[in-house]
Amino acid sequence: MILLAALLPGAAHAVSMMDPFNIPAAMDGGTARVGEGIAYADGPRHKLDVYAPEQRGAPAPVVFFIYGGGWSRGDRADYQFVGRALASRGFVAVIADYRLVPEVRYPGFLEDSANALRWVQDNIAAYGGDPNRLFLAGHSAGAYNAVMLALDPSFRREYGVTLPILGVAALSGPYDFYPFEYFEVQEAFGQAPSPEGTQPINLITAEAPPMYLATGTSDPIVRMQNTERFADRLRAQGVWVTTQYYEGFGHMEPVIAMGALWRWRMPVLDDMVSFFQRFGAFPSGVPYLAVAPDAPEMLPDSIAPTDEIIRRLNEMFQPIEE
Repeated sequence: MILLAALLPGAAHAVSMMDPFNIPAAMDGGTARVGEGIAYADGPRHKLDVYAPEQRGAPAPVVFFIYGGGWSRGDRADYQFVGRALASRGFVAVIADYRLVPEVRYPGFLEDSANALRWVQDNIAAYGGDPNRLFLAGHSAGAYNAVMLALDPSFRREYGVTLPILGVAALSGPYDFYPFEYFEVQEAFGQAPSPEGTQPINLITAEAPPMYLATGTSDPIVRMQNTERFADRLRAQGVWVTTQYYEGFGHMEPVIAMGALWRWRMPVLDDMVSFFQRFGAFPSGVPYLAVAPDAPEMLPDSIAPTDEIIRRLNEMFQPIEE
């Protein structure tokens, strides 16, 4: 009933299409939002949330997750399920809002992400995080932001970020989409003085951190060939790349599957955590692993509407590249 209500136009309690993935029963237990609405700069879009395991001992590795939305929409509250998913595996997770088009255009949203990363550098130890075990992650436009923070050191230098980035996990991200063919991309990047310089594929050096790149093979927004080209160029520069192609899935499915409600559809969370583990997330042991549910023999009626929600979410996006 809750899931169906979220699909109804004008439902009083349904603030977002993402609500069904963020109800308590749909998120991982044993986790807590230990910081909410924390200001990392002045302004309503300069706030962040912090998630952590309820049981905390030694400092934990940190994941700075950046959500997508075509650089023109999105809210940190929509991704509580991601923060709690990462916290369930032993990470301290930070999800920050950033200014959107048309309030800002490139590089404003990247500057905000770098500014929030400076907050992480200065403050995350107080929330149980180890700033020396930092990983970036993102989905869609957020994957672009995460990769750009890793590849272009000028954004980190501008805000005095000196933390080492041990790895980047990018889901359904655009990395090679110039020339700008579509309106949403033109609005975000069309005024950039050097359009080629906005493209991650053009900024790769041998100093880039290891990257995990995942995408659905049926993504109509950012085709999987975008990931393939980027991965090939990274490997040519000697950068470690792990790629995952989830057969038959589209644009939103990989990030939705991080949450407990849809995790049985694909192992994206396990794949991401395994990548982080390979590059030092838990050097003294193994991370806590929540049990990933098996696919049910028959799809419960209470879950069936999620397919319709995800279809509608995918329809909200314009293609990013030809």
